[in-house]
Amino acid sequence: MEYLYDYLAFLAKAVTVTAAVLAIIAAIVSAGSRRTRRDGGHLELRKLNDVLRDMQRSVSQTFLPPAQQKKALRKDKKQDKKEDAAREPRRRVFVIDFHGDVQASAVEQLRHEVTAVLSDANSDDEVVVKIDSGGGMVHSYGLAASQLARVKEHGVKLTASIDKVAASGGYLMASVADRVLAAPFAIVGSIGVIAQIPNVHRLLKKHDVDVEVLTAGEYKRTLTVFGENTDAGRAKLEEELNDVHALFQEFVAENRPQVALPEVATGESWYGTRAIERKLVDELITSDAYLCTACEEADVFEVRWVEDKKPIERLLSHLTRAWKSSPLGELMEHWTGGPR
Repeated sequence: MEYLYDYLAFLAKAVTVTAAVLAIIAAIVSAGSRRTRRDGGHLELRKLNDVLRDMQRSVSQTFLPPAQQKKALRKDKKQDKKEDAAREPRRRVFVIDFHGDVQASAVEQLRHEVTAVLSDANSDDEVVVKIDSGGGMVHSYGLAASQLARVKEHGVKLTASIDKVAASGGYLMASVADRVLAAPFAIVGSIGVIAQIPNVHRLLKKHDVDVEVLTAGEYKRTLTVFGENTDAGRAKLEEELNDVHALFQEFVAENRPQVALPEVATGESWYGTRAIERKLVDELITSDAYLCTACEEADVFEVRWVEDKKPIERLLSHLTRAWKSSPLGELMEHWTGGPR
């Protein structure tokens, strides 16, 4: 046990130093930002029809002799001009990517993208959201799901596509869609809630370190990292988790009434081929296959909101991502992520 205590002490020091460094950099960035610019970003749109067409031509022209490649290129350009001039308006498909972490930090980007799309979309159009997330904080993913609900409220078809994973909060988002697509081995489900909180009270007590936890309100604090936890606190937190789980189930039931919740609201997750049997998804298909087919009869646009960042902010962003992806960062996120 002596080794465990030493390790925890080292871990606490490492986390403290890292947090202090990041806080200092963040303070510098914040001060500079207030003086030199307003918060903002810009929207980027890419027409996937053109991307797919260019890929097809690149492959076919590779096998032609050099002289014929130039002729083919000129011919294609003329053909494109004729087609663009004669083409009648088609329905549009807007593609949004959501890469989720524990905090669902991409929700800020998502809200801008949804707002931009809805400023021009109509009932003939479609929004495809590609979700890649294992879940995280309840309130953050609840907000992300609410942003997607705006699409349906606007009268626009919403399709969720899962290539890798949409579990817990990720599935909360996917369940909003009119249609849910999944790759055969995508991980789907995990309709459950979890909270993990480390407690070092006994370690501190052994070293004669006191931690005062003062609250106003009987349940202002249930479990703590440094203080002494009680059975009453544990019972209250479990009660709160059960309530969140009930809200999760009610939300899924409202959006996907075909799902038998008693069978799937166990916290388990399934691969796509099993999830479709439980009606968690509607079709087994990758986002690539779905969008390639859509390009045949619709104009497909990839929509992305990009935050304008100064060099120091980009450096801080890279450092933060590196920290979160490190073993120690993942461990701390797992411990302190809160109800999920």
